[in-house]
Parts: sequence; C-alpha cells; structure tokens
Amino acid sequence: MIKVGVLGAKGRMGSLVCATVESAADMELAAQVDAGDAVEELDGMDVVVDFTHPGAVMDNLRWCVEHGITAVVGTSGFVDARLAEVRGWLTDYPASRVLVVPNFSIGAVLMMRFAQQAAPFFESAEVIELHHAGKADAPSGTAGRTAAMIASARAEAGLGPSPDATVTAADGARGAEVDGVHVHSVRLGGLLAHHEILLGGHGEVLTIRHDSMDRSSFMPGVLLAIRGVAGLPAGLNVGLDGLLGLA
Repeated sequence: MIKVGVLGAKGRMGSLVCATVESAADMELAAQVDAGDAVEELDGMDVVVDFTHPGAVMDNLRWCVEHGITAVVGTSGFVDARLAEVRGWLTDYPASRVLVVPNFSIGAVLMMRFAQQAAPFFESAEVIELHHAGKADAPSGTAGRTAAMIASARAEAGLGPSPDATVTAADGARGAEVDGVHVHSVRLGGLLAHHEILLGGHGEVLTIRHDSMDRSSFMPGVLLAIRGVAGLPAGLNVGLDGLLGLA
C-alpha cells in the first residue's frame, strides 16, 4: 500500500484527489492537510500530493524536500525561477524526489507533445489558454510549458521569431511572451481548463486543442504519478512524459 498525504485536501482539486486515492486498492489516504493544519501530519508518507495555491506551495514543497518525502505537485505557477529554486534545495537533499506536473490530463500531455513535434514545420505559433474565473495565475502552467516546448523545437530547427508586423498595440493586446512565443489568457465563468495551439504556415493553419470538461479528467494522471514517481530519478522531474514513455 502506498501511504498518500494530500495538501490542500479541502479544495476543489484536493478533495477530489482524496476521494480518488481512497477508492484505489493499492493506496491508503493517510493524511489530509489544509490551511491551518500542521504540516507535520505528513510525516511518514510515501507520497505527498500538493494541490494548494501558488502562494503556499513553495513552503510546503521545501518542507517535503527537507524531510525526504516524495512530492507530486499539481499546484500551478512553476515558472523557471521556481523550478531553479527547487533544484537549489535538492542539491542539499539529493535523495529527495519531486515531480512537478503542469497538467495531469493525459490528453493535455499529448497535446503538448504534438505541438512540440509540429512547431518546426510552421512559421508562426501562438498559444491560447482559457480557464475558469477562479484561477489564480496567468498564463497557466500548461500554457507556459507548451510555449517553452514550442520555442525549444523552433530554435533547434533554426527558426527565427514568428512574423509580426505590429507597430502599435494596447498593453497586453498581444498577450504575454514565453521564450518568444505569444501566450493569451482568458478567464471566464463557465469554463474549466482549455488550451489551444495555433500553428500557421503558407495557406494553412493547424489547430491543436484540448478541453478538460470535468476535474475528473485529471485523476488518471494523478494516480499514474503517485504509482510511478518512486521509479523516477531522485531530484526534480517535470511532467508526466517519463511515466508515459514519451521522454
């Protein structure tokens, strides 16, 4: 049995993770921690899953690293600077293991990989992400990761910046830039989590889109991460690719 602790256990995602773990025959939901609870309740866990808030996750994660507890992180907001900070902690605790997952949806992981594969064949690429109005960060972690993967693939292929003749623009009209790729964020009631990659070439446009219609779409990936994280190298791992045989 895998002893699992959940941080953010009373939140929308955390409560669903708790229910999913409880229903898994090979797991024990051994700790449920939320705001105001003592993090020490996580002592002795095999895996801790964090679905909290960008403002809280770093303290939680550092505690797990320092106590040698394997952490699976679904909380958003892990830009390069935060990943570098986690790597810094892990130099002092080389046996600790952290898996940061921008998106637990298997379909979203495949979307990101397909976008990376297609990017070198088109002169233009932009990313649009659409989420519910309660999302705390913009762009989403998935959108940022996708843009970085697209940029890396374009650079490896020797492509320059996407063509853009814009001379004047209202602030934010062209979105944010992640490694030179424009990313546009929409926050709207009625949405959950949606990502769209637009790739433009000569006389054609390729659209790669993924839609999560319900939070249950993330649970197969959460279970995959809990079961597989012990088999990943010690240190920092990012994304489900390695567990899906895509790395």
